[in-house]
Amino acid sequence: MLDLTKLARQMQGLSQHLTLEAAASRQRLELAQQHLQKAYECQEDLIDTQEKWRDRIIFANATPIEPLETCIDIPVPPKVHTVISTDGSQIAPNHHEIAYCYLLNIGRVVLHYGQNRQPLLDSLPEVFYRPEDLYMSRQWGIKTEEWMGYRRTASETTVLAELACASKGEAPALAMVDGSLIYWFLEQLPMDARDRILPPILEAWQQLNAAKIPIMGYLSASRNIDCTNFLRLLACPHPVPDCKSYCPDQLEKVPCKLFDTLRDTTLWGSKLQPGQRGPLWRSNNRILELYGEQNVYFCHVHVGSEIARIEVPSWVAENTDMFNQALGLMLAQVQKGYGYPVAIAEAHNQAVVRGGDRTRFFALLERQMIKAGLRNVGTSYKEARKRGSIA
Repeated sequence: MLDLTKLARQMQGLSQHLTLEAAASRQRLELAQQHLQKAYECQEDLIDTQEKWRDRIIFANATPIEPLETCIDIPVPPKVHTVISTDGSQIAPNHHEIAYCYLLNIGRVVLHYGQNRQPLLDSLPEVFYRPEDLYMSRQWGIKTEEWMGYRRTASETTVLAELACASKGEAPALAMVDGSLIYWFLEQLPMDARDRILPPILEAWQQLNAAKIPIMGYLSASRNIDCTNFLRLLACPHPVPDCKSYCPDQLEKVPCKLFDTLRDTTLWGSKLQPGQRGPLWRSNNRILELYGEQNVYFCHVHVGSEIARIEVPSWVAENTDMFNQALGLMLAQVQKGYGYPVAIAEAHNQAVVRGGDRTRFFALLERQMIKAGLRNVGTSYKEARKRGSIA
């Protein structure tokens, strides 16, 4: 139980800290704006330097594909269109429950606009209980709970592609996912484990490409700093940006970190008007070397309620008409959802497993186990005690 009286004593110190941090943040933003202004005039030189020394630069960065001063109004989307989205949730395995298994639940949403077609709002549950599903990841030193999350990511994309291709009609369509298309967690996985997760995702992207349905990752409240890190090339005081020689320890204070912790969304929020997008960027994250030809590009869009980071595969970014239309459909989704894409929100609502759902799942499982002739079916004493108090 939270003691609010004791907590209140700490609020004054927190308030003072936030006031100082707000002032420091304004200074970082002003400094970044100054460097951005300078970068307008030497953008190509910075890109050449970045490409030449890319193997020696050890901080995350991206490459601008369009002029840095780009501010483009997003076109109005066609009234007749379709938007597809998926999201997932799970019930994690627990040794204290009546059976050691886990459940993935993929929420599915297909919304048709300007068409005489019924929407789809449902979920696709799947139970994993076989030893090869529960213990496979142990060989790579990965906990079952973590592996379950990786499997869920692959399932969300696979189901999205199947749903989009099955729902395809004459109207333009957009497939949307919540979050990044750059799967950072792959960096820490052994190659054998990656081969179980990434290939199905890339295959799903290929299916969408063949069906000419763009896929888009929508990042709300993004913490990325790829763009501001590009400006660090301009702030570097050394003859060349050779981080491995001059600044091998990036955790220390290095001279190019003039606006450290400033997010890309804060920088573009000072440049973009509602309904506009900033320049297109190519991500240089090393994990994308595993993606083959399907690199990831991104831009920032002022959707009215916030600055959203929008990610798309290369085959979407390189098709100007497809890319512009996808941005228009995305912005319409945000407006319909009062600040957040309605299809993604509904997919989450379909996927989420609430407390009552969890109880019913284990009750159904208990009945099946008793029906199969198993005895002593029940939760552990620890789990039973956690669910109620006698104090």
